[in-house]
Amino acid sequence: MKAATKAEKDLERGFDEKYRSALRAYAAHRSEEGLIRAYELGREAMASGKSLVEVASIHQEAVLELFNDARGARRGWETLRASASFLAESLSPFEMAHRGFQDAVKTLRQLNETLEEEIKRIAHAVHDDAGQLLVAVHLGLADVSRKLPKPQQEQLERVGQLLHEVENQLRRYSHELRPTILDDLGWIPAIRFLVDGVTKRANLPIQIKTTFDGRLPSAIEIALYRAVQEALTNATKHARASRVLIHVRRAGHMVSCSIRDDGTGFDVRAAQSGRRRSGLGLIGMRERLSAVGGTLSIDSAPGQGTHILLRVPAPQEGSGGNSRSARR
Repeated sequence: MKAATKAEKDLERGFDEKYRSALRAYAAHRSEEGLIRAYELGREAMASGKSLVEVASIHQEAVLELFNDARGARRGWETLRASASFLAESLSPFEMAHRGFQDAVKTLRQLNETLEEEIKRIAHAVHDDAGQLLVAVHLGLADVSRKLPKPQQEQLERVGQLLHEVENQLRRYSHELRPTILDDLGWIPAIRFLVDGVTKRANLPIQIKTTFDGRLPSAIEIALYRAVQEALTNATKHARASRVLIHVRRAGHMVSCSIRDDGTGFDVRAAQSGRRRSGLGLIGMRERLSAVGGTLSIDSAPGQGTHILLRVPAPQEGSGGNSRSARR
């Protein structure tokens, strides 16, 4: 970690001094203006990136100075009560921000649930409705074929074979869009199914290694599946990778999923800023994981491939199983 610059140290000293001065003034006069000043200092601390621990440490040092200057036990207790009120007011911006964050996460989680329900509906429509239409087309072709000469029958037979291929592709796309295996067996089998389809379509070798085969809460499994799905989409469409490795393991109360490819790589900061179209997928991955308490980290640079690391909380009882390695 780089040492703080002189300007950063001056800013820190400036805030410390302002905090001590404001606290001293409030302890002496107990005015409403003093509490307003405490709130302003709390907002300033947030804006400058100070943590709750840092603010508490500054407050402790300021209180010790006041307490040492206080004469008599009564004055000391009054100083402590005043400083407690001042600290509570200075931390209120942090509390408000935390509540806002919790509300945002709750809204995002509900939005993801609604989105998944809509995806499930579309997947079923593609599978069932399109499948029924194709059956009707097959029956119509068979009926027409019986009335045609042999050469035309052979032509319609080739058309029927193409329709069978379309039907197979639609069935696979609908399963990948919202695989029933995700709900029935979990995200690891669902990812294996996804990898099998991507490998066949893109002719891209994808290796899966895992020392975890337990189940996670449904929302977390869905978030992981969507994140891996997006990572593989990026690897095939943008990175022009020739190899992808997916590694899943458990570490304490966390499960990590690493996706590494040897593709072209990209500028992470530019992509995450959303200025580029490709950045939208990464932002969506991060938001999905954040909604379930997970994190996303990306290590990439032009010409150096990409490494995406997903980490999510996991109940302790959901232990992993025997080590497995599969190549699709």
